[in-house]
Amino acid sequence: MKTVTSVHEMTNLAYAFRSVGKRIVLIPTMGALHRGHLSLLKIAKELADVTVMSVFVNPTQFGPHEDYSRYPRPFDEDCRKAEAAGCDVVFAPAAGDMYPPLHSTSVQVDGITTRLCGKSRPTHFQGVTTVVLKLFNCIKPHFAVFGQKDAQQLIIIRRMVEDLYCPVDIVAAPIVRENDGLALSSRNAYLTQEERSAAVLISEGLQAVEKLFSDGERHTAPLIETIEERFAQSSLIAPEYVEIVDLCLLEPVDRIADSALVAVACRMGQSNTRLIDNIILGGRL
Repeated sequence: MKTVTSVHEMTNLAYAFRSVGKRIVLIPTMGALHRGHLSLLKIAKELADVTVMSVFVNPTQFGPHEDYSRYPRPFDEDCRKAEAAGCDVVFAPAAGDMYPPLHSTSVQVDGITTRLCGKSRPTHFQGVTTVVLKLFNCIKPHFAVFGQKDAQQLIIIRRMVEDLYCPVDIVAAPIVRENDGLALSSRNAYLTQEERSAAVLISEGLQAVEKLFSDGERHTAPLIETIEERFAQSSLIAPEYVEIVDLCLLEPVDRIADSALVAVACRMGQSNTRLIDNIILGGRL
């Protein structure tokens, strides 16, 4: 496995791969790799000849009171995991290389970035789309694999790719969960023991909604109420939102006609860790 830290070197390497007809797939990450990230790599290896995993804790997607400074950065361990999983290239640029002193350009997707997580994190998705487009330009991938756990992010990136004619196919990968159902996340490491026990209520609520939908329920009010009842079983879970929205504009729906995204976000009461999760009813991303 090759480790690249220079934007210039990564771009030259991408041109070299393309010049001999090799197809490139990108797996963007912020490091602290877990089984969820490695599942993306497994999918990526089936799509193209060269797998490139970016490891970059992107400062522009963190708000002023969020956890950028304490976000885990076990880089050597990440490289070992990536290499053991068959990754070809790890691209790990410095923040100053991605955002040089005169940097003054950003990418803003309107509308869908103001909903769900965008309500409480107004600058977050602008940071995401900006860094993703930068990664596309550095790595020049034919494919990019994103996890469904960040469903809103995936939908926004697809909109950016379509609007800006980016020559990249966006591939959605299913959520990877712990045995008790908790969605894998680097932020799970912040949870206290009590929070970790309570957090299972998040996926249990989503599973209950999935069961109601499969039994024929199409009105969203009782589905949302089912999740909220699960959250109410623990004082450690403070819901930020529980919404059922369409898969295009992310607007709330009263009744599910075809498919919908059930998305939740909450704060855990001891560590203040923010957890998100979701399911797709009647379709897929």
